[in-house]
Order: sequence, then C-alpha cells, then structure tokens
Amino acid sequence: MRLPRFGGGDRKPFAIALLAATATFSVFLIGLLAVVWSVFYAPGPSARTGDATIVTLPSGAGVSAIAQQLKQAGVIRSTDMFKAAATLTGADRKLRAGEYEVPSRASLRSVLSLLVSGRVVRHYVTLPEGWSSAQAVDILMRNPLLIGEVETPPEGSLWPDTYEISRGETRASVIRRMRLAHDRNLAELWAQRGPNSVVSSPEEAVILASIVEKETGVAAERPRVAAVFSNRLRIGMRLESDPTIVYGITQGRPLGRGLRRSEIDAPTRWNTYQIDGLPPTPIANPGGEAIKAVLNPPVTQDLFFVADGTGGHVFAPTYEQHLQNVARWRAIERRRAGLPPEPVPEVATGEAAPAPTGEMAPDAGAEVTILPPGQAPR
Repeated sequence: MRLPRFGGGDRKPFAIALLAATATFSVFLIGLLAVVWSVFYAPGPSARTGDATIVTLPSGAGVSAIAQQLKQAGVIRSTDMFKAAATLTGADRKLRAGEYEVPSRASLRSVLSLLVSGRVVRHYVTLPEGWSSAQAVDILMRNPLLIGEVETPPEGSLWPDTYEISRGETRASVIRRMRLAHDRNLAELWAQRGPNSVVSSPEEAVILASIVEKETGVAAERPRVAAVFSNRLRIGMRLESDPTIVYGITQGRPLGRGLRRSEIDAPTRWNTYQIDGLPPTPIANPGGEAIKAVLNPPVTQDLFFVADGTGGHVFAPTYEQHLQNVARWRAIERRRAGLPPEPVPEVATGEAAPAPTGEMAPDAGAEVTILPPGQAPR
C-alpha cells in the first residue's frame, strides 16, 4: 500500500523564496544601519558665523522642542534623526538645560554627547574690592549678556566677588545676589569682632573698612592702616583721608587727576579733613579682608602713614617722625622726576607743614597738608 505524498514538491520553491526574502531584508537592514551610522557620525552643518554656534536649552524642554531649536540654530539637519538617535541611545532622558557652544560641523553623536555632558558655557562678572556701587552698575550695564536697567544700590551694600551669570539674566537679579552675599558675610564677620575695634555697628564697620580699602592696595597693610584710623577715632583726631574727599566730589567714580587745595578745604559730608569721626556712608564696597582688619585691628601707637616708594607705606606714631618719613617720600618723588634734592625745612612742633597725608587715593595724586593732632585745617 503506498502512502499519499503531501506537497513534497512545494518545499524547494518555498525555501528559495524564504532565503531570498531574508537576504533582501538583510541587505535593507545593513543599508539602513549604514545610513543611520553615517548620519550619526558624519559631520553636521557648518556654523553660520564663526567656529561655533551658541544654543540655549531652557529648563523643562522636551526632546521635540530641543530638536526644533537645534534645527533652527543650524546645528542639526533633521529633527527626526535627532529624536531617533536620542531615543535609541537613551540620551532623551539625560539632556541638560543650559547654554552650549556647539562646534561647527559637529556630528549628531557629538551634539548629543555635549548636551548630555552638561558642559555649558559659563559667564562671570567681577566686582573688585574697593569699587563703588556706581562702578558696579557700570560693570553690569556694559555686559551684553544681561538685560534690564538697574538703580544704583546704596554705597557699601555690595559684596566684592566674582559671580556667575546666565545669558538673559536681569541686572537687578545680579545686584540682589551681591547684596545678599554682603548681608550674609557681614553678619558672619561681625560675630567675630574683637575688643580692640572702635566701630559700634556693622554699618560703621563697612564705612571704616571702605576707607581702609581705598587707602592701600597692599593686602598685608590693611590691618595696620585700620589701626591708624582706629587710633585716630579713639582719641578724637580727624581721619584726614584723601579718598573721602574724592568721594564727596565724584560720588564713587574716578577723579582722574590730583586733588586741589580748594577741594581739600571744601566741606562735604564725606570730607574727613572737615568733619569729625566717620562720614555718613561708605565710600566704596570693601572686601572681607578690609572688614576683618577694622573689626580686629592690631594694637599699635601709629597715627600717621605715608608712601614709602615701593607701593607700600611707612607708619609713624608721632607727627615729628611722620614729617621725616614725608621728607624721604618727597625726595623719592623729586628723584623720580629728575629734580635736584630739596633741603628739608625745619618745622616747629604744632606748626602745619606741606606734605602728603599718605598715599593718595588711586584717582588722586596731589600733595595735601597734614596737620598735627588737634589742629583743624585753615
């Protein structure tokens, strides 16, 4: 008995068809992978200007919005390819907000890697120690990354430091951060006030520290300069600080020349040649070291100081010793100017003698009269 045959003759054509289909699909898959691979690693578009393109990804933006933004900026060629690559690589869950500098012709892989790394462009502004609030506003107004107008804050209310800023941030928000840093740091420093300090409030500490800051650019001298002014305040002697004269004239901007005799004699609220004690406000924004010096001045007998010709100062406890230091400084000035030496005049104790009171403010430079303790300017 012979058994029936069930389609034995159809197996070979079916197998051939299956193999052909498999081969076709493999070729298609290989071609697709080659295309994806080439798009993923191939160089991207050239930057429209310069060597890179700046793009800012807002916080909370989805992959579609980011892809559209990159396409509009000319960083990628296809939003669909970007979304597909981000999904396949898992980058869609790791993209970070911020400002990025994408190099010209960066591949899709490089773009995704950059956005995942979080290597954002960082921008900073610096308020130097001893700069006024008006100068701080000038710094912010010149920065093209910031927006908005801002009023000049009270003198001495800003903390000199370097601050990170973001493109499109308001200038007012930067000022707020400077003021918050000032309040926080001043509170911490005030808690460390020593027994030799003559200031009775944090506000007075900032006023005196601003004068110390403007009087010397040598960091190591701040404590000794603070001691001089503390000693003067303690005995009721006028501070006679040249930068206070400048502030009364310019309200915190550079004078650009030396002081005139008429300006020294002219009373202002800040002219410590004409007023007793501290001026009503700071004359700058002092840094932490100047405030520390005022809150913990060393114990000295010094009441005077004058430039020593090396960028620093020489200090003296008596008027007579100070006059000798002044004579040496004037000789240095004459030598630098190519002038012959000048005989030192004899000056009786209690008699006013023309001499610099110390190094001028950075924007001053004129010689002024220093008086013995207790003698008011004429």
